[in-house]
Amino acid sequence: MAAPSARRCLGDMSWWLSAVTRPRGVAVLIAGFRRHHAGALPPEHISPSSAAVLSLLSSGLTLQPDFITAEEEAALCRELEPVLRKKRYESGHWDDAIHGFREVERLHWSPDSSAVIQRVRDKAFPPGENQLSLVHVLDLQKDGYIKPHVDSVKFCGSTIAGICLLSSSIMRLVSVDDPEERADLLLPRRCLYIMRSVYS
Repeated sequence: MAAPSARRCLGDMSWWLSAVTRPRGVAVLIAGFRRHHAGALPPEHISPSSAAVLSLLSSGLTLQPDFITAEEEAALCRELEPVLRKKRYESGHWDDAIHGFREVERLHWSPDSSAVIQRVRDKAFPPGENQLSLVHVLDLQKDGYIKPHVDSVKFCGSTIAGICLLSSSIMRLVSVDDPEERADLLLPRRCLYIMRSVYS
């Protein structure tokens, strides 16, 4: 298998990502490297431009609604709020992909939060796979947004797993090669979503 480029490849096409709608919310993101494995995408959570787009994306996307409980969400937010409160919302990211956000990378978690993070890792990665040790936490303001971008495999790995906290959001995936090829993905509050690169 050739080394992946800086594009996130799902099927035979490269896609860029934009979270287009999200009232204030927090995402907990875990990244690493993983070989292809079939995804699971509830049909009511995706609106593709065509059946071909659905087929292409389905193998690299997994979405599990209600992955964490309301109590687990509250515990994660209680742990993150004092850390995030010390940071101000920023208008621009180093790669200009995010606006109206606060972020932190965490290595150490409380026992309860560690158990949730471990469940995400267990679901997204098989034993022994390389993972990035830091967990990226992104908090968007009510009017914050993520601009269209292509994640760098060099910095994010070939798999990204995230939990939506505090609100639902819509993630739009659009082909880099053909902007008419797109899909909107509903990410419900407290869901787990996993995006995997698929290389042939």
